[in-house]
Amino acid sequence: MRETFVATTTALLDEDPRTALVLADISVDAFAPALRRHPDRVLNVGIREQLMAGVAGGLALTGLRPYVHSYAPFLVDRAYEQIKLDLGHQDVGAVLVSIGASYDASDVGYTHHSPGDVALLDTLEGWTVHVPGHRDEVPALLRAAARVDDRVYVRLSTQENRAPRPVSPRLQVVRRGPAGAPLVLAVGPMLDPVLAATADLGVTVAYTSTPRPLDTAGLRALATAEIVVVEPYLAGTTSRMAAAALADLPHRELHLGVRRAETRHYGSVADQARSHGLDPAGLRASITAFLG
Repeated sequence: MRETFVATTTALLDEDPRTALVLADISVDAFAPALRRHPDRVLNVGIREQLMAGVAGGLALTGLRPYVHSYAPFLVDRAYEQIKLDLGHQDVGAVLVSIGASYDASDVGYTHHSPGDVALLDTLEGWTVHVPGHRDEVPALLRAAARVDDRVYVRLSTQENRAPRPVSPRLQVVRRGPAGAPLVLAVGPMLDPVLAATADLGVTVAYTSTPRPLDTAGLRALATAEIVVVEPYLAGTTSRMAAAALADLPHRELHLGVRRAETRHYGSVADQARSHGLDPAGLRASITAFLG
């Protein structure tokens, strides 16, 4: 997904004089040709992520459309105050594009992990969040973000599904169960593990790559008595939106994602997924225990 982001953003810089890019050392080499061609619109501020967000706010005030990029913990966790003030309080937009996700850099350590990035942005107003499940979903999301001035977060990951899904803000049914079957909603790269975990269970599986704003109308249309949400970030991040959308419908909810307890024995990405119960075996155990 990172390579797709570099190629698409480089093309946008060539095509649209409104596009700008702000970096904080991460991926600078990959954008070297763009930096040479557009030195006035591709800026590297060094390892100063808070400044990166502030510069993006200033560029947006001049009418440019800034793309801002780094690892998720540097881009969102570290620069949260500047995102809140220099973008949100000034009511200007930018496209934040992260790599690393919750634990892609599993063996580097917790400094490079960000399970709480989407939860942090949920405290702020007006953010659209995209969590693509495949690299081929990335270009359409980035190009759509170029046509508006909103605040957009694109969360890239090395974890991806075997095949792309159509890019849409609506929930998509991937596998329909019998009438009244429990609903399992998979976000981004959690689709393949969910499909594997529920292959022989009578459940409906739905997918979204745009969890914010949550397609509440679609959720209500698919909702039954039991609903499971599987997210690649902090477990329960979507619980408030789901509960509000379904407040008048009798139902039970289970929210699965990265557990709050920190895993200090890092290992591989697969080890991290297993430790958080997000591998197919862990998901199956949680879902079957919930459904009874």
